[in-house]
Amino acid sequence: MKGNIFYKLPYLITSIGIFLLLQTFTLPLFAQTLWVEAEQFEHKGGWVVDAQFMDQMGSPYLMAHGNGRPVEDATTSLQIDKADDYHVWVRTYNWNAPWNDKQYPGIFKLFIDNRQVGDVLGTTSQWGWQYAGKSRLQKGKVQIKLHDLTGFAGRCDAIVLSTDAALNLPASGEKLSVLRRQFSGVQKIVSEEKYDLVVVGGGVGGLCTSIAAARLGLKTLMIQNRPVVGGNNSPEVSIGTLGGIRKEPYPEIGNVLAELGNIYKNYALTEKIISEEKNLTVVYNQHVFAVTKRGTQIHTVIAKDITTGKEYEYAGSFFSDCTGDGNLGYLAGADYRMGRELRSEFNEDMAPEVNDSLTLGATVKWQAQQTDTLSSFPTLPWAVKFTERTCQKVMGFVWYWETGFYKNQITDAEQIRDYWFRVIYGNWSYLKNNASFKSEYTKSVLNDVSFILGKRESRRLMGDYILTQRDILEQNTGYTDGAVVATYSIDQHFPHPENSVYFPREEFLSVQKHNDNPIGKVENMVAGKNVNKPYLIPFRCLYSRNISNMFMAGRNISVTRIALASTRVQGTIGMMGEVVAIGVLLCKEKKCQPKDIYEQYLPELKKALIKGIPSKNQREFNPVDHL
Repeated sequence: MKGNIFYKLPYLITSIGIFLLLQTFTLPLFAQTLWVEAEQFEHKGGWVVDAQFMDQMGSPYLMAHGNGRPVEDATTSLQIDKADDYHVWVRTYNWNAPWNDKQYPGIFKLFIDNRQVGDVLGTTSQWGWQYAGKSRLQKGKVQIKLHDLTGFAGRCDAIVLSTDAALNLPASGEKLSVLRRQFSGVQKIVSEEKYDLVVVGGGVGGLCTSIAAARLGLKTLMIQNRPVVGGNNSPEVSIGTLGGIRKEPYPEIGNVLAELGNIYKNYALTEKIISEEKNLTVVYNQHVFAVTKRGTQIHTVIAKDITTGKEYEYAGSFFSDCTGDGNLGYLAGADYRMGRELRSEFNEDMAPEVNDSLTLGATVKWQAQQTDTLSSFPTLPWAVKFTERTCQKVMGFVWYWETGFYKNQITDAEQIRDYWFRVIYGNWSYLKNNASFKSEYTKSVLNDVSFILGKRESRRLMGDYILTQRDILEQNTGYTDGAVVATYSIDQHFPHPENSVYFPREEFLSVQKHNDNPIGKVENMVAGKNVNKPYLIPFRCLYSRNISNMFMAGRNISVTRIALASTRVQGTIGMMGEVVAIGVLLCKEKKCQPKDIYEQYLPELKKALIKGIPSKNQREFNPVDHL
């Protein structure tokens, strides 16, 4: 029995779907049409592969991320089988269009055999096909080149060359996905291995789950869609670990996290720890976009390599969603929530009385540095406008640089990230060119702006128990399966009121409210006052209530939005992963499903939690319990 395959748009593909869709998109019988995926260019030069938004816009793409300095050309070769006039289209996007579609920060040119095709590209107001022009090509190998003009995030998804001048390419959605697969000739590789545990996501939760599982003797696969691991704690985002670890009654839970420390500060150590686990296989740059199921269980996951386009299918007995966004659960049809519950639903007095769209925002890492030489930075008419009153006199980000409070953190993620570009570059341009104190910045260089979005909130996958504010503060609910000792405050973030005055609903600075402390920044808090005591997260929050072989570890576990404000920190998430590994081991030993652990084997779980995870590289690492 092969099982049913489940895709979510834009990857909804079945044999019937392909047939029907191709009836609405047919190519002329004798036309020569060639498809080039930009992320598969042989030499990417200074362009980066951005795959964060492929579930929304359809594919990884190349981006000219040069912080205002044009990047090195990206090149690839293409075989032409027939000499002819070829019409050329480029799938691209003017990322500034949501704010002003007449300003084009990320423009570039296309060359074939060093001959420019058409005019500048990157001016479409949404992801779609921009006609570049016509080029006479001879039979044989030709070189395609992307030439960046600005260094400000120009982007190219794919290039199509065709002898059919009337070719009508679908801009997005199912038709585009089917056509892409038809032309790309997707190669699918089915792994012969069957893993005890397949972990999707390589952030702190995924790492701790995978390493712990491997140490417990479980054959483990971790699939990570970035070239590095660590998630928000990786060198790409660099958010430090918070939340106490190794606390009574389970002081051996947190051992793996303690070994890793803050990953971005010593990435080589993380690589060493991974390499020492003989039961652990890690694959990088693969994004899970589909699952197959047998009844209520996940049977396999299907992942796409974001640089080659190859697809891989992996089978497992158990799976853990450590994606943060709950992507695996979403693909499998798991129950989930997004946004803030009403106060009346769980009797949480920190929750709102009426519905709203407020969410925790997302952060992008950026840093500047002082040098010994004068430097310039362009004035940017397309960027956010700053004044002496609104500019931020800083040399880098801190935690309260946060935006996207009123956006969907999944479907609007690209726009949230792009707004950060407008803010960071606009503020820096003001400091360098317009500020009354610009002399202080004459030798300052904007040397590091990440293009990776660090999120705090999105989907929460529902388990057999939903942790609430009352569980954290009152600690008298009487559940018996507490498994993760959490210490962090209920840390809600809100748009900074003054920032709201000047940038309404597009704020990029936040304030925090920890429990009943005054709203504001850390300095407003009284140390040790109005802080919740350590509490226990139930084991039932760490597995799906309707996908019977799926666990979770991360900000996507089964909690209310108010409870999420405490459980989302990385110290707590890492311990979730270690507990999940223990849960998988018990499931394997008892030949049962996760919910059976609570119903039938709770004493065995508690005994295993006391024993914890073996520590191989002991080191002192004690993230703060709370702020």
